[in-house]
Amino acid sequence: MSLKLHKFTLAAGLTVASVVASVVTPALAQPQKEQFFPLLVYRTGAYAPNGVPFANGYVDYLKLVNARGGINGVKVSYEECETGYATDRGVECYERLKGKNGGATVFQPLSTGITFALTEKAPGDKIPLITAGYGRSESADGQVFKWNFPLTGTYWGAADILIQHLAAKEGGFDKLKGKKITLVYHDSPYGKEPIPMLQERAAMHGFVLTLLPVAHPGVEQKATWLQIRQNRPDYVLNWGWGVMNSTALKEAVATGFPRDKMYGVWWAGAEPDVKDVGDGAKGYSALALQHGAEPNAAVVKEILAKVYDKGQGTGPKAEVGEVLYMRGLSAAMFAVEGVRAAQERFGKSKWMSAEQARWGYENLNLSQAKLDALGFKGVMRPISTSCSDHQGASWARIHQWDGKQWNFSSDWMQQDDAIIKPMVKAAADKYAAEKKWTRRTGQDCQS
Repeated sequence: MSLKLHKFTLAAGLTVASVVASVVTPALAQPQKEQFFPLLVYRTGAYAPNGVPFANGYVDYLKLVNARGGINGVKVSYEECETGYATDRGVECYERLKGKNGGATVFQPLSTGITFALTEKAPGDKIPLITAGYGRSESADGQVFKWNFPLTGTYWGAADILIQHLAAKEGGFDKLKGKKITLVYHDSPYGKEPIPMLQERAAMHGFVLTLLPVAHPGVEQKATWLQIRQNRPDYVLNWGWGVMNSTALKEAVATGFPRDKMYGVWWAGAEPDVKDVGDGAKGYSALALQHGAEPNAAVVKEILAKVYDKGQGTGPKAEVGEVLYMRGLSAAMFAVEGVRAAQERFGKSKWMSAEQARWGYENLNLSQAKLDALGFKGVMRPISTSCSDHQGASWARIHQWDGKQWNFSSDWMQQDDAIIKPMVKAAADKYAAEKKWTRRTGQDCQS
């Protein structure tokens, strides 16, 4: 071989090698993107007793997803940001986390006030919000609120189901006429949300509705319960959160108001709300956002085996399966399954952008078979969303505290869409007009 030919052959070989390296090396050097789930939490402050178990359940489920191999092979990551339940801190956390780790997949504010603020930011940032069991009730209308997903329930649905339950207890809606129902509520966007529905039902059935706001954080309620003792309502609805709930029960004991005449929303019906009151809370009832305490659920047993038994649990092992732990766990499951639904359209085993994930949340189809396979048999009913329905399910049950544990005390109940849907549409249209939004077209719903 001549020197010139040898040089040419060597150069060609180096060129081929460099081309191969340029193709292969980056693929080997760059690991697959992880699906990032930012987590707004409150592990400190007045609401920590309720915020901590939710956050632990959320994080443990993400750990379980990775133990299962990820979302069709895509690993998940997360980062917590402490809000203290304050709206301004929640917005700061959102701004800090939304662009990290390749971009946030979805935010779950765990605060109606933070939800109100982020509802205006999400469309511009193209990041979905899951507000499972809280947030703006009218955001169930996906044709206006493209980025909001109040999965499984809203406060209008909760208020409606509670009134349905009281009517059944009295022997019919006609028996509510003249009854006195008092709403004790957290004086915040959260506490005010059920008022329009309760006013609507009061006008329909003739019961007398009294509204008693309680200032943050809810530890001072003596004047509230003196009013209740004077007015002697037939029922008290408790729309509290954090220490406000146990305080309400303690004041009910002190003023002699029967706990079996008290009904809480699903954020006022967990172990931290009643344990300090013990037998004094016996007979108190609350809505369950589908699930209750679920220590025997298959998903709980799997978390104990694959996370806690390996020393990777986020919180105390004893709380796994309790009400708010299950709430956080379920919320994480919704976040993950929306990504899985998006992968069916945009590419299995691929990382999904927030915009792609939004499509997944809008096309969520958690059939009973899927829920059972995920370990949620007996815990939840099917959830199915669409362009027009970002809620996906409207069922709830009542559970009652027996002094030691929560026990289901009602059958499944469903919100009355004949009343709620017109209210949702009217409120969504009003919001759209104020923000100069337009209803989505059929083409937009398919995109």
